[in-house]
Amino acid sequence: MAHPLAIITLLVLLFRLGLWLNKRRKTTAGREAPAAGLVPRAELVEVGSEPDDPAARAALDAAKAGNWRPAAAYLSDGEGDWSTRYARMNPFTDLAATDDIWLWQWRKEHPDSPEAAQVHTGALVKRAWEIRTGKYASQVTREQAMGFHQVLQEAAEVSHEAIRLAPAGDPNAWVMQQSIALGQGWSHERYRALWAEIVAREPHHFGAHTAALQYWCEKWHGSTELMHEFADEAIAGAPAGSLLTVLKLRAYWEQVLRDKSAAPLHSSAEYTAALDAALADLAAADPAHPGIAPASGWIAHGLIENGRPAQALNLFRRMGREIAGPWIYYGNPAAVFDAARTAAARAAA
Repeated sequence: MAHPLAIITLLVLLFRLGLWLNKRRKTTAGREAPAAGLVPRAELVEVGSEPDDPAARAALDAAKAGNWRPAAAYLSDGEGDWSTRYARMNPFTDLAATDDIWLWQWRKEHPDSPEAAQVHTGALVKRAWEIRTGKYASQVTREQAMGFHQVLQEAAEVSHEAIRLAPAGDPNAWVMQQSIALGQGWSHERYRALWAEIVAREPHHFGAHTAALQYWCEKWHGSTELMHEFADEAIAGAPAGSLLTVLKLRAYWEQVLRDKSAAPLHSSAEYTAALDAALADLAAADPAHPGIAPASGWIAHGLIENGRPAQALNLFRRMGREIAGPWIYYGNPAAVFDAARTAAARAAA
């Protein structure tokens, strides 16, 4: 029988070994990302929140200082398709939702600017949803609900002005109405009329399709069947490189949230086929496509859930400092996203 002192000594050694291993994991975790060609966790930002384009950064900084003119020039630039021009507005609508002095000056001096009206619409929409919060309807207080609907109605009124000012062929004023439709609970008939206006101008608008999937999911105004039907129809009519194949992965994500069937669904032949189709779509996409980071995030998540984490590493590298995909919906996106990147890096080592 072992001596009690020897047992105590062994336990102390094991305890110290455990502390050392834990410390080593913490210290190496910070080095794993750069060693794998990934941005350090401290530099991560949520997708679309901080533009990488120098012109966008300069315009945003000017707006923060009260000068709207660079933003007007940047957002009225005709380069890029309508999906790209829509994505460019995101950091400006974010800013205007909390600081709109520069926007009001812009609207005062150029009341007929379609870009200003669209930014105004987007800012009010974001302000409304911030009042409501992302909680389930049963958890939203009466005061939050009243504030939400009041501001959302203001957004609806400005959106009509944005539509009136929009140039021929520009779908973005209609695209912005989708969040209003979601919050106000538009009927299927009314929403389909809105959708017809959008696709008549841009049939493969990335942001519009992402928003539409939310409308058709079960937690809002549709069902699991209607959501998948919408995704399948959109994908069937889309050209390679549109990145609309990611809608199917997002639809499966919503389905998992509803019926908790993650393990069998993510390993199914149907999910694997959807994932492979999204990978091929990403490979065919223009590097300047505004959906590259979101699509990479959803596909990387899918690869991990599908048991192929090593394949996700290059996608994490491609995302750079942007947290994209379902990780943005977690309470601590940076931590969960970094953990997924670490798992991919270890699997690929």
